[in-house]
Amino acid sequence: MAVKIRLKRMGKIRAPYYRIVVADSRKKRDGAVIEEIGKYHPTEEPSFIEVASERAQYWLGVGAQPTEQVAAILKITGDWQKFKGEEGAEGTLRSKSAKASAEDLIAEADKAAVESREGAKKAKASDEVAPGSEEAPAEGETTEDAQAAADEA
Repeated sequence: MAVKIRLKRMGKIRAPYYRIVVADSRKKRDGAVIEEIGKYHPTEEPSFIEVASERAQYWLGVGAQPTEQVAAILKITGDWQKFKGEEGAEGTLRSKSAKASAEDLIAEADKAAVESREGAKKAKASDEVAPGSEEAPAEGETTEDAQAAADEA
């Protein structure tokens, strides 16, 4: 019996997710499977990949052939390198960053609002400076000369 490690499609239209399964190559794509060894959700950012490494190693060891897509997933998780005995067996799997709590998000928004209010007050205060009071006349210069220079600028 020819055994393949492949993807079994699940989910809704335009919202797919997959199970990584071991199945007879003669069976349908979503038909009967021997064993499920992982999950793959490509629509999330970063993509969610979960593989039972021990089971993947077992099935690769007994001769199951991964499809191209599954081989790429196994390279990302590092299971393919582990099976081949290559260096760099850690893979390049990215994990989601920790989700910020609601309290942290509210505190951050409050801080940004306060900073924007302070910036607006400073800008308004600099616009309301009385004319002629921006600069004092230079030494030896009268206030009329300073006013004329300010009007030209």
